[in-house]
This record gives sequence, structure tokens and C-alpha cells, in this order.
Amino acid sequence: MSGAAAFIRANTVVAEAPLLPGISLHLATEITPIWQASEDFLTQHGMEPPFWAFAWPGGQAFALSIRASPELVRGRRVLDFAAGCGIAAIAAAQAGAALVEAAEIDPLAIAAIGLNAVLNQVQVTALAEDVVGLPCRWDVILAGDVCYEAPMTAHILPWLRAMAAAGCEVLIADPGRAYLPRDGMREVSRHVIPTSLELEDRMERMVTIARLLPC
Repeated sequence: MSGAAAFIRANTVVAEAPLLPGISLHLATEITPIWQASEDFLTQHGMEPPFWAFAWPGGQAFALSIRASPELVRGRRVLDFAAGCGIAAIAAAQAGAALVEAAEIDPLAIAAIGLNAVLNQVQVTALAEDVVGLPCRWDVILAGDVCYEAPMTAHILPWLRAMAAAGCEVLIADPGRAYLPRDGMREVSRHVIPTSLELEDRMERMVTIARLLPC
């Protein structure tokens, strides 16, 4: 973990998330240098690309929604699923969630979540595991930008629906990915999130937050 933390500190800068003053993150300011540095590191350690180094539109939309309606998470047990940098988890902790966990399978993401939680002086427990298949122990699951590939969607969606059937509030923040299910969703809010041509194919994304129904 110490090596991962050192790598993150060396290849990012501390900056506030766009649209979200008061949330500081270890972020890549230019995509190419950190991606190239990571390829060398990942080749040696068998790790994933550095998705943790960017505040993706889905996570930003969740954080904005939580700030606008803190009662969504206040006093509740929250899971930030496929958390990336942990921006949604941090926003939930700042809003008074009773428990915040952030799940990731990438060791660098786990380290980044820990560093970012310390930056923001909040308590977030990073779960270094694939939580799909675990029984429900949360009141709210936040799943940001998780339907970008067919295999990923097929892996997670039945479990997320089972969580909804067990009484958990499951929210998906999607910026228009191709594999988002078109049924069994109830729209909650929409957010325009600025992005960049290095990360996306446009300068902004419309992110829809929807409640997943247990059907």
C-alpha cells in the first residue's frame, strides 16, 4: 500500500473537484503523462488503468445530488460501488452518513480512496474486493458510471436488483453509456457535468441519476 500511495502522490496533484468546492482529490491534470507512467507501473504489478485519477461524471453527479439533498444519505449506511477516486463516498461522509464504504478491485484505487478520505478529513472504509454477491448490509448503494461494458453490466445488474429487492436504495448515475438498462429504472435527477476531450468525446455530459427497481 505504501508503494501505491507514493505512486499516487508522485503522479497527481491535489485539486478540488470540478463543481464541488470543498472536496479535494489526488487527480491527474493531464491524462497522457499519468497514463504512460501507470503503464510501466501496471506492467510490473498487473494492475488496472488509473481510472481512480479522474473525477468521472457519474461520481460528480452523485456528489452534487448529495449536496442538494443530504437526507439521501444522512444517518444511513452507504456503499460507493466501483468507487474510483471515492468522490461519491466522500460527499456521503460529509453529508453525515452513518457508515460509508467504497468498493474497488484495483489496489491503486483503494490507496487513492484512502488518501482522498484523509485529505477531506472523513471516514471512508475502502473494500478491496468484488462485493457482487455479498448479502445486503447497506441502506444506499451508489453506482456511478458502471454500465460502460456488456460483461460488466451482466455481472453487476442482477446483484444490484437483488439489493433493491432486499430493501436497499440502489442509485445509478449514468452519463449515457450504451449498456445501461432501459427498463426497471426511475429517474431521480439530471446533472450537466463538464468533462474533456481527453476523457470523453465531448466537453460535457448529461448524467442521469436513476433509482433501480427490484423488478
